[in-house]
Amino acid sequence: MIHFKELGLSKEVLQALEQMGFEEPTPIQKETIPHALAGHDVIGQAQTGTGKTAAFGIPMLEKLAIEKRSIQGLVIAPTRELAIQVAEEINRLGRFKKVRALPIYGGQQMGRQIRSLKDGPTIVVATPGRLLDHMKRRTIRLQNVEVVVLDEADEMLNMGFIDDIREILQGIPNERQTLLFSATMPREIRDIATNLMKQPKEVKVKAKEITVENTEQYFIEVSEKQKFDTLTNHLDIHDPELAIVFGRTKRRVDEIAEGLQIRGFKAEGIHGDLTQGKRMSVLNQFKSGRIEILVATDVAARGLDISGVTHVYNFDIPQDPESYVHRIGRTGRAGEMGDAISLVTPREIPHLQMIQQVTKSQIKRLMAPTDQEARRGQQQAAVDKLIETIAKKNLTSYEETAKELLAKHDSAEIIAAALSLLTKERSNRPVRLSAVQPISVKRQSRSNRNRSNRRPRRRNGQRNRRRDNRKRRR
Repeated sequence: MIHFKELGLSKEVLQALEQMGFEEPTPIQKETIPHALAGHDVIGQAQTGTGKTAAFGIPMLEKLAIEKRSIQGLVIAPTRELAIQVAEEINRLGRFKKVRALPIYGGQQMGRQIRSLKDGPTIVVATPGRLLDHMKRRTIRLQNVEVVVLDEADEMLNMGFIDDIREILQGIPNERQTLLFSATMPREIRDIATNLMKQPKEVKVKAKEITVENTEQYFIEVSEKQKFDTLTNHLDIHDPELAIVFGRTKRRVDEIAEGLQIRGFKAEGIHGDLTQGKRMSVLNQFKSGRIEILVATDVAARGLDISGVTHVYNFDIPQDPESYVHRIGRTGRAGEMGDAISLVTPREIPHLQMIQQVTKSQIKRLMAPTDQEARRGQQQAAVDKLIETIAKKNLTSYEETAKELLAKHDSAEIIAAALSLLTKERSNRPVRLSAVQPISVKRQSRSNRNRSNRRPRRRNGQRNRRRDNRKRRR
């Protein structure tokens, strides 16, 4: 296990990573970042969902100087959706370095983009066609670019952008650093790597096709503000014997654990800031059942081997499929079945679908439980305790008192009173959590979904010649 701190990153980037909840680099990040920080060109072969944006975004942020009022970093992406998402993530990573990434794409007003470019962004994330338009208008000047990234190069090839890419790269200083990422390596992409990159280091990381057994997987689509109430309602209905709740950040873990305690649950949190003694104390209480709910970050929960965990909750969805499998693997052990429930905001649904595809899992949709269902769940837990007591205990010594009660009161009233005493009444005190950014995944483009029926993109010259021919025929 390696931590981002061990990669020699600046305190500003580490602070941003911590706020985003990323403690441990994914395989593509672990392999790429050291090469890129050392100034090497890099060819990265990796699927969507492996953390590529941070793999190239972090070294770019560490290399560029914000005091220069010029474009120093350029990311080329095949679609405007990808350009927007990459720019958003780089801005989150660079927030404490005060670095700004600007998305540039077709379909947006050219005048608006020109005004934004005059504000002096450090990084531009652009689609090839619109970038070339700006280069020809001289509204984007790339003479100071130090780092160029080609993101999803094979997708740009499939969309007919390969000639545009060559033209763009020829307009950028040769002293640049070039980072190329592609899920596959067709000949044309390999030619770019051979002719327009300098002795690139190759990193090949494929998303593992991992399967999950003995765990029923579910998700609940819910807004960020409703997550906590949804979690507590689900806990009340299903009354897990032992449950682990995963939060993305240390602060998040502390807040969730405190909120659960306020609502009357026996819960504690563990994360990297706890001393080893405190961590072991919490784990021992959890193993013995004195704590019913353990709230944890990914790193703090690594290596946990606790039998009897019936439920795992992804309060915050993890950033990659491997982390997802690691989390839900805390339940469904020793031949027993377990339940894994992910609370997912609407913006995170594509990310969940990617995890489902990579892990070959069937993640079933659940409706968010209501407060009424939660109250019914609390009462059912009390009923179960009564029935268990009837089955297991010798109640002869209580029978005389019971008969006296039945002589004075209705039997339904007596049982209702017993249930009232046994039912855990939850506090209605509001619980507020710090906001976290949703994890977004690069949406699969239409061309990527249907590559077999693709037509190459027509060049402007081809369109003009066909239009002239039609005029002459008239």
